[in-house]
Amino acid sequence: MAITQEAEEVTTKAASFRLSISAHTLVTTLLCVLFAIMYLDRVNISAAAASIKAHFSLSNAEMGFIFSGFSWAYLASVLFGGWGARKFGAKSTLIVCVVVVGIGTVATGLAGGLVTLFIARLVVGLGEGPAFPAATQAMRNWYPPSRFGYIQGITHSASRLGAAIAPPIVAALIIWADWRVSFVICGLTALVWCVFWWWTFQDDPRTHPRVDPRRLEGITVSLPNRRANTPLWILTKRMFPVTLVMFAYGWTYWVFVSWLPLYFVNQHGTNLKNSALLTSALFFAGLIGNTVGGVVSDRILRKTGRNRLARCSVIAVSLLGAAAFITPTMFINDLHYVVPLLAAAMFFLEMTIAPMYAIPMDISKDYAGLGSAYVIMGVGISGVVSPVVFGWLIDLTGNWNIPFASGIAILLAGALAVVLLRPDVPLVIPQSAGNARA
Repeated sequence: MAITQEAEEVTTKAASFRLSISAHTLVTTLLCVLFAIMYLDRVNISAAAASIKAHFSLSNAEMGFIFSGFSWAYLASVLFGGWGARKFGAKSTLIVCVVVVGIGTVATGLAGGLVTLFIARLVVGLGEGPAFPAATQAMRNWYPPSRFGYIQGITHSASRLGAAIAPPIVAALIIWADWRVSFVICGLTALVWCVFWWWTFQDDPRTHPRVDPRRLEGITVSLPNRRANTPLWILTKRMFPVTLVMFAYGWTYWVFVSWLPLYFVNQHGTNLKNSALLTSALFFAGLIGNTVGGVVSDRILRKTGRNRLARCSVIAVSLLGAAAFITPTMFINDLHYVVPLLAAAMFFLEMTIAPMYAIPMDISKDYAGLGSAYVIMGVGISGVVSPVVFGWLIDLTGNWNIPFASGIAILLAGALAVVLLRPDVPLVIPQSAGNARA
């Protein structure tokens, strides 16, 4: 009898463990797939840039204008993700966002010229801007503070996987069919994801039928509240330093995302296939950097209990490391050296992401999603400016080193601005501001 009872207890615990792993693993997997799809649909245009330029006879400046279309809408819509997740929940908000991204990506493949390409990229940015703040709110509800860096790191690693696989996938689709087909397929993939998310996710993990209560320890849930106000002025003052540092990160990031394939073709004479493979190699380095940054930051936090040290030290080292490895590429023309140097730069650059996105999760339960919008805003502002300035400088000077040098200077300025970050100080919202009708 005792043996039977013990066996039943073991079976019950094993079943509970399986259910727990299943629920959290499935949600984590869907978030990773989401981030991968978002970046696939974001960078596929740079992988197809050579074909698009040739098809429509576009200049580098015009191509930069098209690249920037994404960022204009991305920047304009980013706050709506945190706002929507706060009022309606991350589940519904993400479905709307991803549907818009899918439609915009398909429309890119149907575009007839400069203006329609720009508009299509605006639509993609309109959907992607709110997606990441909404996803951050979902993470804040499902994970404890000791795992914030990890979950941000692994999901953003997945986004870089999407960026890494985009060039060879798009190149293969262009060779197999044409550049238009590549966008249609990428857009439809986003729409398929929505079905799985709707079927699987719940805003409150405590009500999920497959969650083990032990996995809820340390978690504080912020439920959707349609009556909640949005204290933008308080958030803006608090998150401005975060936006500033992310602008510095974003300047070089957008150069990598938008211009690397053409950089390898024009500066080093590679063909479309090799350019795609080299660009992918760099994004794979960034993929590793995302995870490493999150894991290292969380480990420092667990060992010291000091949020500011855990987040800011990793961010500063990452920005300085990226600048250090980009610098030699301006004086070396051999791809055998340039590619490893740029890969190392991408690794350090992407180490910035997880601790930066963990900061709004550290300081606020209810406004983690909206706070992360200010992280994204820095990237969005730089995305509006950086691709256009980069293309303009190349057209003006014919020298690829000048825009790279500007990126190095901005990275160094960003490293200095890290001293302004305060993830150790909780965000305080006056009750009258937080609960009034919006």
